[in-house]
Amino acid sequence: MIITEIERKFLIDGFPDALPLRSECHMRQIYLSVMPTVRARSKKTKDKETYRITIKGPGELCREEIEVPITKEQFEGLMRIAGKEPIKKHKKCYTLPDGNILECSLVDEGKETSFMYAEVEFRSVKEAEDFSPPEFLKKEVTYDNSYKMNNYWQKTRLKT
Repeated sequence: MIITEIERKFLIDGFPDALPLRSECHMRQIYLSVMPTVRARSKKTKDKETYRITIKGPGELCREEIEVPITKEQFEGLMRIAGKEPIKKHKKCYTLPDGNILECSLVDEGKETSFMYAEVEFRSVKEAEDFSPPEFLKKEVTYDNSYKMNNYWQKTRLKT
């Protein structure tokens, strides 16, 4: 399925535990290409583990995305092909007071390069532009490509 992803991204200092928790998962993701972005991901919740391959077009606030389910065996094969340690994420999703969903991720916990970020997805560009972020969403990095996960992959997994 092709969708247009519209999201704003922010750096955070920690999980905002004062908000209602909707869900929590652990993910592993690898990149097979950084331009265009081709990513394979496993997502594990308490109850199940799912696998997807995603292709993302260029863009910052807005970009096209194609996502397709794959099997565990296909994911493991893609991990072998990539030949690099996957990025690990601990992700928690919360409901903001305005009803939007806040997705918070701790990336590569315990590593020197570890960081935390939050994303809010929107149905329209206008809705994204009108969004007034809560105070704890420190620094917006929507337009800073160094915080895109494909660039993080390149910097931490493909360094020469």
